[in-house]
Amino acid sequence: MATSIKIDDALKGRVQHLASQRRRSPHWIMLEAIRQYVEREEARESFKQEALASWAAYKETGRHLTGQEVRSWLNTWGTNDESAAPECHK
Repeated sequence: MATSIKIDDALKGRVQHLASQRRRSPHWIMLEAIRQYVEREEARESFKQEALASWAAYKETGRHLTGQEVRSWLNTWGTNDESAAPECHK
């Protein structure tokens, strides 16, 4: 898909300078910047939706783990005493 974007001369110069330093085309630099931004924002939105779903589940059931319970479990990771995830409770 071809598209165009208007950027000011200062930003255009910065992109061209960076492209020269990286031995890439300005086109590549801009595509990479857009790709990284979209991936970051998609991950942020996914995290937000997961948090909202978790909050809704908690409000419905009251089941949860405390921060200390999670920290204690995570502290066993990579040890000989690694334990399974604790059970949620009310």
